[in-house]
Amino acid sequence: MKYIIVGAVAGGASTAARLRRMDEHAEIVIFEKGEYISYANCGLPYYIGDVIKDRNKLFVQTATAFNKRFNIDVRVMTEVTAINPAAKTISARNQLTGAVYEESYDKLVLSPGAEPLRPPLPGINSEGIFTLRNVNDTDYIKNYIQQSEATKAVIIGAGFIGLEMAENLHDIGLEVSIIEMGNQVMAPVDLPIAAMVQQHIRSKGVNLLLNTTVSGFERDDNGLKVLLKDGTSVDADIVILSIGVKPDTKLALNAGLKIGEARGIHVNEYLQTSDPDIYAVGDAIEFTNPITGKAMITYLAGPANKQGRICANNIVLGNVQKYNGSINTAIVKVFDMTVGTAGTASKHLKLANIKHIVSTTHNGSHAGYYPGSQQMTIQVAFSPEGGQLLSAQVAGYEGADKRLDILASVIKRNGSIYDLIEFEHAYAPPYSSAKDPVNMVGFVAENILMKRLSVFYWDEFDKIKADDLLLDVRTKEEFLSGNINNAINIPVDEIRSRLNEIPKDKNIFIYCEAGLRGYLAQRILKQNGFNNVLNLSGGYKLWKACTSETQLTPTLQTV
Repeated sequence: MKYIIVGAVAGGASTAARLRRMDEHAEIVIFEKGEYISYANCGLPYYIGDVIKDRNKLFVQTATAFNKRFNIDVRVMTEVTAINPAAKTISARNQLTGAVYEESYDKLVLSPGAEPLRPPLPGINSEGIFTLRNVNDTDYIKNYIQQSEATKAVIIGAGFIGLEMAENLHDIGLEVSIIEMGNQVMAPVDLPIAAMVQQHIRSKGVNLLLNTTVSGFERDDNGLKVLLKDGTSVDADIVILSIGVKPDTKLALNAGLKIGEARGIHVNEYLQTSDPDIYAVGDAIEFTNPITGKAMITYLAGPANKQGRICANNIVLGNVQKYNGSINTAIVKVFDMTVGTAGTASKHLKLANIKHIVSTTHNGSHAGYYPGSQQMTIQVAFSPEGGQLLSAQVAGYEGADKRLDILASVIKRNGSIYDLIEFEHAYAPPYSSAKDPVNMVGFVAENILMKRLSVFYWDEFDKIKADDLLLDVRTKEEFLSGNINNAINIPVDEIRSRLNEIPKDKNIFIYCEAGLRGYLAQRILKQNGFNNVLNLSGGYKLWKACTSETQLTPTLQTV
């Protein structure tokens, strides 16, 4: 058998290695149009920022080493220009010699990846404007910064790579601006989590411009100007375009393979394209989102590697293993913070008309009495019937990553908030609390499902009418240090003795700092004949972050 793989890096290289392990005697050829077969794509910003100092550490495998270990014919700097499915051949061009030739195959695997978006804006081809997708891009950027003695950088796009680039350029001394057309950073997460990240970014002195559209670029003797739609501009010595990528489907499209609704290469559950002898993996394919049921594309190394293994098994053994899709679990370091997401964000669940409940909790990374505990925020969305966990988002510092992984594993296997309640973790004071933040998420979600806790959200203050009561149950000192307009203050520990001050015929909206004391106050009131009581999910902490970032202030009439 002869297997040809188009494109290396995560999906293609993992497919090739698995094919060899499954079939020692097959002829395997990899075509890679770039110079490198397998490199740490996700590590590129950290090499630019001098966190990774040795360039060689970016390379997982060289073509020579890959050939020696796996006996695979690796042809770098060779672009596959066409596929002839009827003849089962591909056309290839050696980019060094210009030689063009054909190669036959029994089975073909497409792993062309994705290509960065570069909109046709005026001046976009000016010197000093870069995209970051591969090692060569990294070298160009790093050399340009050094040779031009750049001091000002503009990042266009506030996705994961954009934020990583902002941090790394900031850390090597550049003055950084981030321009984002949307109303928040990190589009895959919901605004409350993004708001907390945005505040952290601003605290580092980064100029963050949201709801801002770039109209073009100009270069003069003083450097670049990033022109904005409102007529203003931002000065830059270097610009990084990080506005997204799109699947590279040119080969598949020209070969007559089916392109799906999400504009990726359509594959079935066995990663087989519309041609039974052609499979596809990685950033270029689309598959069914296991939560929404809609077509999706994911640009992540983890799924691509897993797809490669499954694809190779199916090629050699005959479609024996199904690919069950990805829930888009992703994480990013944003300066000191760690932010991650898994599943489908609430805003996307709404677009898909999937009913769900949102809950936000704040907990310490480990036992509060052990030094160094830091707060993390976890937002989950779950089904109102049965409590199936649909998404999880975490923003914090120490331990945020392991909580995200736990939550992602529950989502991936269609688990529920009850699995979070029962989750058994390794506990010692330096690592967690007796009730882990994951357990706390489950407890709060269960209380909501069981109607023991009724919540309202940071953007629902318009529900509060003039004759309703907004009740702050924090301490007097906390209240005086900052509160929500028109709230009255009765600390939770005083509520039982001051019930006569709270009218039973009013709707009561409670808040505390994080949500726990508000819940306790709500339980006291409900069991004392107060029927219409709601607690602010995520508390004052989340409300303050969100309203600060959206310039929303509740306009309540005096009670």
